[in-house]
Amino acid sequence: MEKENVAVGLDIGTTKIVAMIGKKNEYGKLEILGVGKSKSLGVARGVVNNITQTIQSIQQAIQEAENNSGYKIKDVVVGIAGQHIRSIQHTDYISRNNPEEVIGGDDIQLLIDQVNKLAMLPGEEIIHVLPQEFKIDGQSEIKEPIGMYGGRLESSFHVVVGQASSIRNVGRCIQSSGIELSGLTLEPLASSDAVLSQEEKEAGVALIDIGGGTTDLAIFKDGIIRHTAVIPFGGNVISDDIKEGCSIIEKQAELLKVKFGSAWPGENRDNEIVSIPGLRGREPKEISLKNLSKIIHARVVEIVEQVFTEIKAYGHEDPRKKLIAGIVLTGGGAQLKHIKQLVEYITGMDTRIGYPNEHLAGDSDEEFSSPLYATAVGLVMNSIENKTQSAVRMDEIAPPKAAVYRAPVVESYDRREEEEEEVETRTKANKEESTGDKIKRSFFDRYVDKIKDFLDNAE
Repeated sequence: MEKENVAVGLDIGTTKIVAMIGKKNEYGKLEILGVGKSKSLGVARGVVNNITQTIQSIQQAIQEAENNSGYKIKDVVVGIAGQHIRSIQHTDYISRNNPEEVIGGDDIQLLIDQVNKLAMLPGEEIIHVLPQEFKIDGQSEIKEPIGMYGGRLESSFHVVVGQASSIRNVGRCIQSSGIELSGLTLEPLASSDAVLSQEEKEAGVALIDIGGGTTDLAIFKDGIIRHTAVIPFGGNVISDDIKEGCSIIEKQAELLKVKFGSAWPGENRDNEIVSIPGLRGREPKEISLKNLSKIIHARVVEIVEQVFTEIKAYGHEDPRKKLIAGIVLTGGGAQLKHIKQLVEYITGMDTRIGYPNEHLAGDSDEEFSSPLYATAVGLVMNSIENKTQSAVRMDEIAPPKAAVYRAPVVESYDRREEEEEEVETRTKANKEESTGDKIKRSFFDRYVDKIKDFLDNAE
């Protein structure tokens, strides 16, 4: 029987940590087996600032996901975000020794390795090297160079860079939680896998993921990632403003925002008031919904304007770079009432809310198709793509005691044959991989190994 490919994504956010276990069903859709959610303590604006609290929060989410699914988690693909992330455009080339030979995966790997050696600012490390378009002997706009002839192979790259210490802290938290790190993905890239269609990526689209501590942006055009940015504001700053403006506690501010909040102040009448219980025997507080939406509106406008500045920096106003599909909003902040209308008003671009339900199996719980879970769904999809076997059934872990006394002579030969067949099949599959898959896999393997080596040496 073929082993089922069970994948696990771990979304370490500023407000929540989500562990999601899933696998592909027979129709190629994502079947969610279990989800664990815990309050994120020890993370601020996407960056770990308290190792002990973060480990406890991760363990809580992992435990809940295991209990819900009946699977034991071995390793996870983790989303990386935070204000330390930045991206650069870089062009590099190699001159091939033998132009009479067709270009192969090794040539592209050589080019990637060259970009990985780029000098970064002190304390920074390259997270992703994403090829955009190739050029062979001056012929441009080549998307798949493998199998072509040429002496000079050139490519433009989108390079995502982050603080090495922040990335290693995440690795340390995961290892200390008793699980392994199988891959790293930039969170806006994971979210884009979950909520964007290929047509949107071709036409040109900006994905805005409004999280608790950060707002992530990913811009696609012609099916290629063109720009990424992380803005250090999210839903938490809106709650903080409500807390200060209405003189109430954080918990009440968050509830007010979720239940009564609106990004458009014009719709509330002056006489609409909500009463909040006072603290410890004090009088209840009365808050005008019009004032509440004014506070929210001011902060959301600030966030959207910062994102729009990034979109303009990419060159959206250039007719060749125009984002025809407009903007897709996702993340917890996308659930705020009338945010879609406000974004359209500020940017003048078509906007929709992005739900990850397109990739989910039909019988999935409705809760998981919320924009809140977009990143977690994207991370599980990423893990499935990398063919990871991240979790095993609980009942498979404890073998029956009788198995200890059996002499498995014949079985070992069968197993060896099976393993050889498996290696052969894997080799065949690897031959058929596209340039993008090959790059993604080899790069992640090396990067995760690098983090594991660092953690092992640090102990």
